[in-house]
Order: sequence, then C-alpha cells, then structure tokens
Amino acid sequence: MVDVEKDVLDLCICKKCSSFVDCKEKIGFCFIKIGKSKCIKEERGCICGACPVTKKYNLQKGYYCTRGADKNWSLK
Repeated sequence: MVDVEKDVLDLCICKKCSSFVDCKEKIGFCFIKIGKSKCIKEERGCICGACPVTKKYNLQKGYYCTRGADKNWSLK
C-alpha cells in the first residue's frame, strides 16, 4: 500500500508556484491531512492543475494553499 502523504510530498510542486510563500511549513496543501497554508494569504497564480498530485489523485480544484484541500480524494 502506498503511503499517500509521502507520495503527495514527493510529487508536490507547490514551491514552484508564484503564490508560494516559504515559511517552513509542510507543503502539499491539496492533501486533507495538511490543508491550507497558514502563511500564504495572496493568490498570485495557480499551478495546481499542472501538478502530478492533481492528475494522479483526480483532484478537481485549485488554490489549495489558500482555499483548503480537495475533499474528493480518489485513493486507488
């Protein structure tokens, strides 16, 4: 069985996003156990649609860093 959180962290591209603010918090904001950022307050662009996590787990939204995790996880 795949450790989903580790998979999310390995595939995550949050740090490449123009909205990203590095405040040493755990990335992978799309994942329910991590959730939205406590540091990112301004939406300056979103690359969630191009993220391998979004594709692999069939996520449908964006701006997870400011709006929170996608509730529709497909854990195949």
